[in-house]
Amino acid sequence: MELFWIPISSERGPGSFITKTSDGSSVGLVNSGDKHVPRIEGRGKLSSKAVWSVALLTLAACAESKSAYVVGAAGPWKQGYGLQNLQGIELAAEEINKAGGINGHAFRVISRDDEGDGPTAARIAQDFVTTHAVSAVIGHVNSSGMLSAAPIYDGQLAAVATSATSPDLTGISSWVFRIISSDSLNGIALANFATKFGVRAPATVAVLYENNTYGRGLADSFRRSFHGEILSLDPINADMPTAEPYVAYLKTRKPRIVFVAGRVASGLKILQEARRQGFNAIFVGGDGWQGILADTVISEGSYIGMSFTAEDPSPAARAFVAAFRKKFNTDPDAHAALAYDATRLVAQALRVKGPDRKAIRDYLHSLNSESAYPGLTGPAYFEDNGDPVGIRFRVLRAHNGLLTLAEANK
Repeated sequence: MELFWIPISSERGPGSFITKTSDGSSVGLVNSGDKHVPRIEGRGKLSSKAVWSVALLTLAACAESKSAYVVGAAGPWKQGYGLQNLQGIELAAEEINKAGGINGHAFRVISRDDEGDGPTAARIAQDFVTTHAVSAVIGHVNSSGMLSAAPIYDGQLAAVATSATSPDLTGISSWVFRIISSDSLNGIALANFATKFGVRAPATVAVLYENNTYGRGLADSFRRSFHGEILSLDPINADMPTAEPYVAYLKTRKPRIVFVAGRVASGLKILQEARRQGFNAIFVGGDGWQGILADTVISEGSYIGMSFTAEDPSPAARAFVAAFRKKFNTDPDAHAALAYDATRLVAQALRVKGPDRKAIRDYLHSLNSESAYPGLTGPAYFEDNGDPVGIRFRVLRAHNGLLTLAEANK
């Protein structure tokens, strides 16, 4: 069978595409407002990887004896943590299909880049809801995207967020779940760990947080749970050109611990500037810091809270890490593991209940300790509010480019 990619005429909108087979049958998918509409470069060629899954969907609809089971996936794929999520999803889907699919049905993923932007995520969510072949959604990846998409999925489509940790997501919809624990729990775990540095004398901490949904939520949870003296609590710009003024200020306050609720870019700048200025505090970060190991010198000695590490010795983790390395030539982090688990969980729901949207939602709510999916990041089942049962979080220390289980140096 031959595929032709044809822009749909203007009455359907500039962001719409249709795939047509050589026998004349066709499948259309509306792209309402996505900024990255793929360019048509010639017969059978697309410039954007984001539409590979649409081709697979067409193949499934037109060529297979059994129709494919189709799910959506959305996240900021161009960001480092977003790419790890996407790769985790791709690996899981590939393994599922190599093993024969789901009850004889191929497993297809429609992947969309929401840029971590709320309005874009909402438009993509609406596309997934109105595309009747989509049975569930893997994602969204971050809190801003999931918070905007959740009201659209409510009553329509089950979504399993991968790395979205904002406490505001708890109970937002009976159709929205997440595979990662909330920052309300993650912040407690990090605060309890940091508090242990003050057994002999009360610990002092300065808190820096990115002024976004993730940073504010994690910092607030840490602040409420830390038992010691908080010397300062200051917002930072995620895209700051330099951390020089922040570190200079922290040196005047002399905290023993600096807790940073942010992501890799700002974290590396803070650590680099601290080293330059000779500021030797204990640095602790949340799961947003997973990528700081890219600089083994700057990250040395830092503490990072996360739900998975590539050094995990369990047989399931070793198999996952080996497969991920083979396919992508890099190590997976917790983002990849969480997305892999979410994909496998959704596939399990399809295997048990088929493609019915409500049945999938009800199945996810029905899971318990005995029927949970045995994920890399822990057994996957949910509280009534959509949060995972239990805390899936541990604090690790960066040493020689690796992450090892950490203990507070009292």
